[in-house]
Amino acid sequence: MKKYIIVIIAFLFSALCLNVFAQTKSYPFEVLKTGKGKQSILFIPGFASSGEVWNETKTAFEKDFTCYTFTMAGFAGVKPRPNPSFENWKTEIANYIQNNKIEKPIIIGHSMGGGLALALAADYPELIGKIVVVDALPCLAALSDPSFKSKENNDCSSTMSQMTAMNETQFYEMQKQTMPRLLQDISKQELVVSWSVKSDRTTFGQMYCDFSNTDLRNRIAQIKCPSLILLESYFINLKPTIEEQYKNLKTADFKYANKGLHFIMYDDTAWYLEQLNNFLKS
Repeated sequence: MKKYIIVIIAFLFSALCLNVFAQTKSYPFEVLKTGKGKQSILFIPGFASSGEVWNETKTAFEKDFTCYTFTMAGFAGVKPRPNPSFENWKTEIANYIQNNKIEKPIIIGHSMGGGLALALAADYPELIGKIVVVDALPCLAALSDPSFKSKENNDCSSTMSQMTAMNETQFYEMQKQTMPRLLQDISKQELVVSWSVKSDRTTFGQMYCDFSNTDLRNRIAQIKCPSLILLESYFINLKPTIEEQYKNLKTADFKYANKGLHFIMYDDTAWYLEQLNNFLKS
């Protein structure tokens, strides 16, 4: 009898440890959990963006879904972590899904977050239910350089030095000048700029360099789940080039926005929400 009691105690202790581990493990991101639906959505923002970029999207879906909204470490005021990388972030999001027993979640990612959605679905095909890629490509660098090949040991020190050398005013002005090329809605531009300004400059430089060196064109052949690819209106002019990059993703459904720029959720909101609604509830 004593032997069985010891076995039971050991089992309960192991279960407790696993539960505590899932709750206390430190990840390179912050997560806000809302909603109570049976199906889960993970929202991954783009480069230097806050999870707040999904606020309007969450409002539309959290009554039917459990929503996990991420902000990556070092971005938009979240405390940075040493040695950030695209691959590490992908792995840690997968660990978070597994440790928290989130069954077949839908991943919605914007920009670099869309790249992470592709990488997750490619490298963990049995883990992910569906993906939505909001204005991202498997290989951004190949859009301007068709012969692009990623470097095996990419040195990001120069980019990091450039970012950290700027003072606050210089960095703010750079972001302010860039934003009209990414976001048409003037009322949102200062908000998005503020997320960049609050970001850790070392993380900013490291991840800009790392993501610019990322090429997922071959890896996406491993994706099995339904995949919705939402692209900004201008990309319709580059349709053959865009869809050539995605040729290995056999589950892709391409939709091109009617108006606006990179932040589709702000610039063509009604169209964007309609596409999501049709895809998520199908």
